[in-house]
Amino acid sequence: MDMSRRTVIAGAAAAGLAAATVGTAGPAQAADGTSGSAAGSRRPVKELFGKLADGTRVHRWSLENGGTRLKVLSYGGIVQSLEIPDRHGRHRNVSLGFDNLDAYVAKSPYFGALIGRYGNRIAKGRFTLDGKSHQLSVNDGVNSLHGGAKGFDKHVWDVEPFTQGSEVGLHLHYTSVDGEMGYPGTLTAKVTYTLTRHGDWRIDYEAGTDKATVVNLTSHVYWNLTGEGSGTIEDHELTIAASRYTPTDSGLIPTGELAKVAGTPFDFRHAKAIGRDIRAGHPQQVQAKGYDHNWALDKGITRRPEHVATLHDPSSGRTLKIATDQPGLQFYSGNFLDGTLTGTGGHTYRQGDALCLETQHFPDSPNHANFPSTVLRPGQTYRTTTIHSFSA
Repeated sequence: MDMSRRTVIAGAAAAGLAAATVGTAGPAQAADGTSGSAAGSRRPVKELFGKLADGTRVHRWSLENGGTRLKVLSYGGIVQSLEIPDRHGRHRNVSLGFDNLDAYVAKSPYFGALIGRYGNRIAKGRFTLDGKSHQLSVNDGVNSLHGGAKGFDKHVWDVEPFTQGSEVGLHLHYTSVDGEMGYPGTLTAKVTYTLTRHGDWRIDYEAGTDKATVVNLTSHVYWNLTGEGSGTIEDHELTIAASRYTPTDSGLIPTGELAKVAGTPFDFRHAKAIGRDIRAGHPQQVQAKGYDHNWALDKGITRRPEHVATLHDPSSGRTLKIATDQPGLQFYSGNFLDGTLTGTGGHTYRQGDALCLETQHFPDSPNHANFPSTVLRPGQTYRTTTIHSFSA
């Protein structure tokens, strides 16, 4: 099998309701709400979060394990909040988001969302597969971004909670029909969010199709390890295990070049404050208004998740480590937050108040033969895993 496709293809076969605890299979729940076999864990709790215009109910699920507290919406698989402790054991939400459904529907810049059918950009919303041209929904100027005008982030997913041993989590299911947003094939997607006994947040993606298609799923959490609404992330220290990145044109579409980071503001091979070089005036930064690029990870595609990035906040002591089997990491420095959005804590979000670290295949891969392939065919299974580990 082509090494560039190993992680894409894993094998041929291979409002007014009160919150209610869901009766999932697992050990009996203690009086304090903790699960008997999972230290510090709680069974997923479901509550009504709101209703869409057509009356569809959207629920919020709350999970806790190993000191991490996670709240997830059935709408878009959105991480509405993620709380972790600082060096003094004080919890704070470190993910940007809204406190109501209407804001997510009307104006969210993908806060916390599951992204599909194709994460990031495809030039002019076009690609050719097996000699046939496909025109996708365009929603970012002339380009297609994060699956088009109604990507996976704007659909209600079916959610199944689970507790298993020392882990707690959610299985999320969505079926994207043939032709949705212009993509060929009916794609059946399953994404699993798991909180481990150590407080790690693991995402397992899986998908199958009945026609040849392209797929690139990711998560779009906006991180601020000091706390949501606390201000700039420019003092956060970032490390990315990548010697190259993919420069873009004025539409933030990769040119196809794999450029060296050495001697440029894009060199994060050793930990440095994000603000140190963010205003260095590099032409790539000027057109992106900061960092909004894909780093080609040195490890490439791997069979298992490997550590690729570390984000550290000196003020709180919180550290996020990311491991993935994917070949790319999109670092976005919150360049287009403009003070018009008010988050869960009542604070407005301004430029640089958060950052995204999206594990992925490269943007616009269907149009670049030198990039790892994102093609998925009938009988093959798309599988990939990303793990977020927290400490302080």
